[in-house]
Amino acid sequence: MEKLHLGDQKGMALVIALVILLVLTLIGISSINTTIFESKISGNERWGSVAFYAATGGLEVGINKIPDLTVYSGNIGPDATYRSGRITDASPQPSISLGLALKSGYETSFEFKRFQVSATGSSFGALKEVEAQILLGPYPAGTSYNN
Repeated sequence: MEKLHLGDQKGMALVIALVILLVLTLIGISSINTTIFESKISGNERWGSVAFYAATGGLEVGINKIPDLTVYSGNIGPDATYRSGRITDASPQPSISLGLALKSGYETSFEFKRFQVSATGSSFGALKEVEAQILLGPYPAGTSYNN
């Protein structure tokens, strides 16, 4: 049996310390990368939310413009815009389908006008689109009120 001498383990503490330091460095680098990644995710979520709220604001503008069918755009705050909004008269033609213009509970002497409004919001590269179907009425059928 051989005897171990204390002199044979010189430098072992240094090797263990370097291995522990390497492990701690890798954990630190991993934590930094995770933090950067999470910051980017939260930033993207923020800009997506701002774009969504800009789109819903544009949708409200479009709804308030009904029955005007023109395209519209605008700014909401310094970093958000709504654009490509459109209002479409989606009412069925009476000769094609009178039944779609009717609503239950109303007789055929009343009509409803249907519009489709959509708007796209953008903020720092994030885009969100919203759309709404609007039913206006009842209007007396065959009158100028349903224009």
